[in-house]
Amino acid sequence: MKKYILSCCSTADLSPEHFTKRGISYACFHYELNGQEYLDDLGKSMSFEYFYRAMAEGAETKTSQINVAEFIEYFEPFLQAGRDILHLCLSSGISGVMNSATTAKETLEEKYPDHKIYIVDSLAASSGFGLLMDKLADLRDEGMSVEDLYQWACDNRLRLNHWFFSTDLTFYVKGGRISKTSGMIGNMLNICPLLNVNHLGQLIPRHNIRTKRKVIHTIVDKMEECIEEGRDYSGKCYISQSACYADARLVADLIEERFPHLDGHVLINSIGTTIGAHTGPGTVAVFFWGKERVD
Repeated sequence: MKKYILSCCSTADLSPEHFTKRGISYACFHYELNGQEYLDDLGKSMSFEYFYRAMAEGAETKTSQINVAEFIEYFEPFLQAGRDILHLCLSSGISGVMNSATTAKETLEEKYPDHKIYIVDSLAASSGFGLLMDKLADLRDEGMSVEDLYQWACDNRLRLNHWFFSTDLTFYVKGGRISKTSGMIGNMLNICPLLNVNHLGQLIPRHNIRTKRKVIHTIVDKMEECIEEGRDYSGKCYISQSACYADARLVADLIEERFPHLDGHVLINSIGTTIGAHTGPGTVAVFFWGKERVD
């Protein structure tokens, strides 16, 4: 069977070591901090601690997706080496990067007609995207062809569930996701919004939970509700967090207690700079395999 490259955007928010260990290549988004541009390179150029501290102190952030020329430059060496490519993009409900990747694919397949580039809209983000990539790496290692892996990704991506909450509404107000009035009242009343990613890959507010303690327990309840096997779940669970590791650890401990058959311990990652530029510090997200997202 012909070897192929398994690839994604850096917004899958796994560590560089994790990507290397699993044999997953990645292309980097860009972000700006106070007008200075950096690669979203998984914390290499700037530590996540520095990035979130700067945001908390009022730094201005801006993000930009990978453009067509960058995708061509990224993909072409793999094709020159004789490899096909399966690349998954950050959700189209969040970013237009899928369009750039598709245009690059069409351009390169004219130049390399004997090779294929498969582009998939992950309909996922952050370490949920990462959990999907980890499963695809498992299937690749078991011998699945690139054509079959492409189809599996398309057929199963909506089984990847995302639930997350924020304890700081500042950047949700700044990004226009909630009004200034709602944000002010929410912060005064210690309201923590609970959101998820819907079947279109969009971020949707679902509940307003009062107090951090309650939302931490509610997100674990949501996990149980969305898993077909309930407390017998034996898959993996990933968490990503933005400068609030202690909160993420509390959630992870509750998950490991409630789901004793998990595949390993809950893996806690950092929310990367592209996603984090919009959430700001104080966000915890939980990702797991469950019922298909239908709304």
